[in-house]
Amino acid sequence: MNKTLHYLFDPLCGWCYGAGATVAELAAMPGVELRLLPTGLFSGEGARPMTLDFATYAWSNDQRIERLTGQRFTEQYRSDVLADQRQMFDSGPATVALTAVALTTPVREFEALKVIQQARYVEGRDVTSLDTLVAVLKAQGLDDAAQRLVQPDAALLDANRARVIEAQALLQQFGARGVPTFILEQNGQRQLLPSNAVFSNPKTFLAQVASA
Repeated sequence: MNKTLHYLFDPLCGWCYGAGATVAELAAMPGVELRLLPTGLFSGEGARPMTLDFATYAWSNDQRIERLTGQRFTEQYRSDVLADQRQMFDSGPATVALTAVALTTPVREFEALKVIQQARYVEGRDVTSLDTLVAVLKAQGLDDAAQRLVQPDAALLDANRARVIEAQALLQQFGARGVPTFILEQNGQRQLLPSNAVFSNPKTFLAQVASA
C-alpha cells in the first residue's frame, strides 16, 4: 500500500536541517513517496534583516539543534552568514531554487535541499544569493535547474507560488504552526504526524510511518 508523506519545510529552518537524517530515511522507505512542500515561512513578509540580536538568538538555537541531532553548524557559518549583516534572513531565493529542481529533475529535490543546507550551515555560503544557488546546483549536475534560476521566469515563479500556497493551506487545515511538519496521506485520508518525535525518538517516528 503506497503512502505519500507531505514534508512541509523551509530551507532556512534550522530544525528542518536537524531533521535531515530522519527525512533521508523516510525518502528511502519502500512504499512511501516523500513530497516536499516549501512553506515560504521565512520569505516575503517572513524575511528579516540579519541583526546582531537575531544572529545571537539563531546561533543559540542552532547549538541546541546540533546537540539534539548531531547536525553540524560550523564557526564558518557563524562568522560568514550570521555575522554578515548585509545578508537578509530570506528563504525566498532558496525556495525558488528548489522549485526549479522540482520542475526539471523532481527525483533530486531532496538532494538539492541537503546541498543547499550544507552550503549554508557547514560551508558558510550565502544561499540568499541567486549566484550562490546557481553555483550549488551546477556543482551537483543540476544544470537545467541552474539555468532556470539564472533568470527566473513567470512559469517558475508561478509554480513556486503554487507550492507555497498549497503548503500554507495544509498548515492551516491541520492547525500546524511551524516547520518541519509531516502529513501522511493514504487511501485519500490525511493525518498530521507529531513532528516532535522526529527529534525525541526518530526510530519511533520512522516505525509509525512504516506501520501506518
